[in-house]
Order: sequence, then structure tokens, then C-alpha cells
Amino acid sequence: MLLGLGLLVALAARNVSANLAASGMEIDFSFLWLEAGFDVSESLIAYSPRDTYARVLLVGILNTLLAAAVVLVLASSLGLVVGVAMTSSNWLVRTLAHGYVELLRNLPKLLILIALYVMMVRYLPHVRLAWTGPFGAMLSNRGLFLPWPVIEHGGRLLALASGLWLAGWVLWARLARRRQDRTGQRHPVALPVIAAGVLLLAALALLGAVRIGWSVPELKGFNVAGGMSLSLQFTALVVALGVYHGGQIGAIVRGGIIATSSGQREAAQALGLDWFKTMRLIVLPQALRVITPPLGNQYSNLLKNTSIALAVGYSDLLSVVSTSVNQTFRPIELMLLVAGFFLVVNMLISALVNWFSHTYRLKGR
Repeated sequence: MLLGLGLLVALAARNVSANLAASGMEIDFSFLWLEAGFDVSESLIAYSPRDTYARVLLVGILNTLLAAAVVLVLASSLGLVVGVAMTSSNWLVRTLAHGYVELLRNLPKLLILIALYVMMVRYLPHVRLAWTGPFGAMLSNRGLFLPWPVIEHGGRLLALASGLWLAGWVLWARLARRRQDRTGQRHPVALPVIAAGVLLLAALALLGAVRIGWSVPELKGFNVAGGMSLSLQFTALVVALGVYHGGQIGAIVRGGIIATSSGQREAAQALGLDWFKTMRLIVLPQALRVITPPLGNQYSNLLKNTSIALAVGYSDLLSVVSTSVNQTFRPIELMLLVAGFFLVVNMLISALVNWFSHTYRLKGR
């Protein structure tokens, strides 16, 4: 099978090479170091049209990863809430959760994105009449503006302290787990770690080693200055994919909860555990082993579905590549780069899911 697959790939490569040679072309990636000559709507790193195609592709990759990361957090949180609600004993909560899942699972994600984007463009107020929220947040047809901390001094020291704090978190969690396995006593992990982080940050601030400011968005002229700005395209993409995949993940979480033995929930109630503790300590840890494989598939689909950002003008990888193809006439090289990026990232996601399943599987004695 492997030999046949290798021969098939070799024949396809030979055919492509022969056709390119007949057209007077060849596969060449040297164009990556030429000047791109076009701008992008937003970028996480410094970029100008004078930069190379390699840099503009990096901009697209970072934008894609940022959108996927935010959607992953939003969809996972929403899916957990919806999945638990679908198993609720309350008829209204259960029905609303089922209705949400069935509605989102049967609508095209591209339709959700375009409808949401059109509504935001048409019905959100002008920037001078922007809606204001808690802590100075602003929403208008220019985008979403949020207050954001700014490190004014001691950034490297803060990064070092954060690394030590994370290492301490991992160490304390392992010690607490070993103590629980040895004595049966459960010790808190999150609360002491959070308290230690707050005390460490307060100590650095009081000593003057680190100074953190707070940038709040405010209207200046015909635009908003300060804070963190999220473009309308990015906001629409994140919300659309978040609610779409939130419905998919909700159905997966429901399946994992149902797969847990109902007798264990009844035993927890007989022992006096309330609903929250039963879910947190008994049901969800066991359901997590069941939902991990399909959840990994959803995360892979989530990453690939960010490509629909092209429909609303968000500068993700596919949008940048589309413009580059029109300028360089190098579709094969650019599509190979795109395919390689998605292949590598999805294989990393698969590897992490497999590691998690192997680590937390039930081990026989």
C-alpha cells in the first residue's frame, strides 16, 4: 500500500512537472523574497507593502492562528455550557439548548458569517455614537474596542516571573496529586496558585520593577484611540465560528455526559454532593475521556473553517495567498505552502489529542 501510494504521488509530481515544462514554467519559490506590493487589513507584526511575500504570508499565518485560538476558547466554553444544559432536568433549559444545537448544526457556517457581518455593518452605530460597555469598552461599525493593559516598564522581568509562576503551578499540581493518591486527601490547587500570582505581581509593582498601565479606548476626532481594537471582520468571524462550533461541541459534550453511568450520579446524590460537585468531580472527568477524540476532530475543522474569513475581507492566510496568486501567477507553490501549513498544524492538534487520551485513559491493573 505504501509503495502504491508513493508511486501515485511520484506520477502526479512527474505529470505536474511535465505540464509546467511544456508551458515554459517550473516550480520556483524564489518569488517569496520579492516585494509584495499590497497591504493587509490588519497585522500582528509590523508590515508594509514594501515587505516580501514571505512576510505577508507570515502575517496571514499569525492572523489565522489568532482567529483559531480565540474561536477555540469561545466555542469550547459555549459548547460546555450548552452540552451540560442539554442534560438538565429543567424542561425549558433543556429545550432551549436542544433548539440552539439543532439550529446551528443545520445552517451553513458561511451563511451565519455573512448574515452576522451584514447586520453588524448596517445596524451598529457610527463611531461617534458607539455603544459603551463596562470598563470603557466601545462597539461601533468600526469594530470592537476593549481596555487593555500596557507594560510600561519591566517586560522581561514580568515574562521571567510568569514563567516561574507557571512552573510552580505545574509542580504544586503534581505534589497535590501525589498527596491525594497517597493519603486520599484533596488539596486545593487553583486558589493557592492564583493567590501566589497576585502576590508576586503586587510585589513587583510595589518594588517598582514592573509598571503596568491601563489603556482605555476613547473617542478622538473621527476615530477611537487607545485600548485594543478588534476589526469588524475579525469580530464577525470569531462570533460566527464560535456559535457554530459551540453547537457542535455541545452535542459532543452531551454524548459524553450520557455515556457516564447514571448510577454514579445517583450515588453522588446519596452521598450528599450537590449538582455542581457531581458534575465537576464525577461526571465531567469521565466524560472527558469519551469526548476527547471527537473534540480533536472539531478543533481540526475549526482551524480549517477559518478560511471562510475571505468572504468578509479578514486577512487570514487564504486571503493573503489569493492576492499573492493574482500577482505572482504561482498557484502551485502557494497552494503547497497553504496545504503544508494546515497539514502541520492539524497533525500537531492530533498529536496533542492522542497524548491527552493516552495520559488520561483508564489504566487496568
